[in-house]
Amino acid sequence: MGNTKNAMEEHEKPRLARLTDMVTLLQSKRVVTARTLAEKYGVSIRTVYRDIRTLEQSGIPIVTEEGKGYSLMEGYQLPPVLFTEEEANALITAEQLVLKSKDQSFSEHFSHAVAKIKSVLRHSQKGKAELLAERIYIGENQQQETTSDYLMRIQMALTHYQVITIAYESSEKKTSERVIEPFALYNNRGNWLLVAFCRLREDFRVFRIDYIQSLSVQKETFTPHEMTFKEYFEKYVKDAPYL
Repeated sequence: MGNTKNAMEEHEKPRLARLTDMVTLLQSKRVVTARTLAEKYGVSIRTVYRDIRTLEQSGIPIVTEEGKGYSLMEGYQLPPVLFTEEEANALITAEQLVLKSKDQSFSEHFSHAVAKIKSVLRHSQKGKAELLAERIYIGENQQQETTSDYLMRIQMALTHYQVITIAYESSEKKTSERVIEPFALYNNRGNWLLVAFCRLREDFRVFRIDYIQSLSVQKETFTPHEMTFKEYFEKYVKDAPYL
């Protein structure tokens, strides 16, 4: 009996996350079709219908537009946050810039965050936001090149002062394993660079994230370095080459 209950709970976890995300998506767009929802969450259209009924039964005011799809009743918002039209436009523009990022983890997480922000826009703002997104073109990284997928994990390690182990291929194509203490991140010409204290060299080094072949965040933590990013640049050469 206990095993059956645990199995049911594990089965419900993905659905609960899907239902929560579905509400956010419905808030962020004027109309969403059942097919769009099915493709996004990798479920059947019948499952989407069942999810919509579940949300309606829980009190979410979903409007069904025949031949179009689903939307939330105008005026219904979960978070009590309002944005001006200028603020909404700034967010949409920022999203288009971030989508050109060469780090997949960064662009994906930012898009999810912006979707949550869009969900609290007023009904009249959503159409304008969608129009602006369609009319903005950012030329850099036109091929949508993705060269890394470690940025978010590095950011978490940086803010939690966790040691990182990496396999790194230098610009001279030399591979080495490094144990590093992440210090700061910056972007140069579309490439993300990590400033870290390298235990092998016993000094600070700059690593290009797209040169990292593998990365592992350790449970070990390190003592924060008593230096600001500005002080780092004053002490080290500003245009020092990455490894």
